[in-house]
Amino acid sequence: MGLHTAGTAVPGTSPATPAAVSRRYAWLVFGLSFGLLLSDYMSRQVLNAVFPLLKAEWLLSDTQLGSLSGIVALMVGVLTVPLSLLADRWGRVRSLVIAAMVWSLATLGCAMAASYGQMFLGRFMVGVGEAAYGSVGIAVVLSVFPISLRATLSGAFIAGGAFGSVLGVSIGGAVAQHLGWRWAFGVMGIFGMALAVIYGIVVTEKRLGTVSGGGRGASGVRPDGCPSDERAAIRTLLPRLFSSVSVVCAYIGSGLQMFIAMALLGWMPSFLNRYYDMPPGKAGLVAGVFALITGIGMIGGGMVADRLSRRDGARKWTVAITCSLGSLALLTAGFQLPSGPLPLVLIGAGTLLSNATAGPATAMVANLTPAAIAATAMATLTLANSLLGLAPGPAVTGVLADRIGLLGALQMVPLVAIAAGAAFAIGKLNYEKDLRRLGLLPDVAPTTPELPS
Repeated sequence: MGLHTAGTAVPGTSPATPAAVSRRYAWLVFGLSFGLLLSDYMSRQVLNAVFPLLKAEWLLSDTQLGSLSGIVALMVGVLTVPLSLLADRWGRVRSLVIAAMVWSLATLGCAMAASYGQMFLGRFMVGVGEAAYGSVGIAVVLSVFPISLRATLSGAFIAGGAFGSVLGVSIGGAVAQHLGWRWAFGVMGIFGMALAVIYGIVVTEKRLGTVSGGGRGASGVRPDGCPSDERAAIRTLLPRLFSSVSVVCAYIGSGLQMFIAMALLGWMPSFLNRYYDMPPGKAGLVAGVFALITGIGMIGGGMVADRLSRRDGARKWTVAITCSLGSLALLTAGFQLPSGPLPLVLIGAGTLLSNATAGPATAMVANLTPAAIAATAMATLTLANSLLGLAPGPAVTGVLADRIGLLGALQMVPLVAIAAGAAFAIGKLNYEKDLRRLGLLPDVAPTTPELPS
């Protein structure tokens, strides 16, 4: 089994000290990191499968249920950037193990919660633990693989979020139906703790060949791969994160579409339970299919955008606009029709498009920001997605459901796509002008892949 080397995990930066590891060990690192990603999303989404049981036992309002889901996404959005920076300085593997233990122990705490307040605190800590896993986990994986596999590995991580959501909702619903909702949280917590222990034993900073701490290693580079004397230069580039109309539109459009996707993901089990008379277990399984459809749409949207924009980068905006308006039309029709098979088909099609804008939006942000701060740009996009979509999507839908019913709330949710589509349209109008002003043309090359977040 031969050795291969990898560059830094941060796109657009100087190469870090290459890590020489066996291909088998590299794939082991990927498998364990992917497993923790599944645990991350399973612990996050298991709550949605037990909404009906919590509502009945604690007499919670839909607003309270939505807040239990939204607080995790809010903490992820707020803490992603600072915790990612801390992990780069302190040691990524150590940070990942601690993070996994935090969200797993917090999930076990949710299993023992005796009130809404205790459950809210547990979910708060789940969000703290999960905050930086996506960015730090993919950094570890990319550090042991050739640069030529970056797009493939990043795409797998994007899909992993959807797969973890499917497992969390479907397994959580089945366990809750047979053993009670507390066991649903317990199973997720135990799974995460076991993986964290294995990860800490198998994956080490020494075997990865990385340097911990904030100073230079023997190679004269920081753990994030940037020479220490680049810090000042990078600071001067940070304003470029918001220096163009089109990049701000990409942030906003992506976040608003995420609002729709997360609202659907969070409330689909309850919708199926209330309006299709499905028991929690079956509702969780069916909702898991919808979550999987969301992940397929994310991957498919990126693939279509890349293929259509080989000669014209602005077509990425066209794909995003089309997906926004398509989700609006399909979801509106699906939630307006009486319960039956056809509405579910339309809702499924709308779900496929609801977050298919994620890939195009990520590529547009990468095109519009300097390569030296590409990681920070992706963190900024993640923050926008969290604050505009992941956190408010389930919570706002819950508030609306208390006032006009869950069906009425879900009929309102697709209207957010109007604002998202408008943001993408404005971005497209300014895209080429912004690229020229920033000196970033030409923006496409057929042989140059764009790294998704």
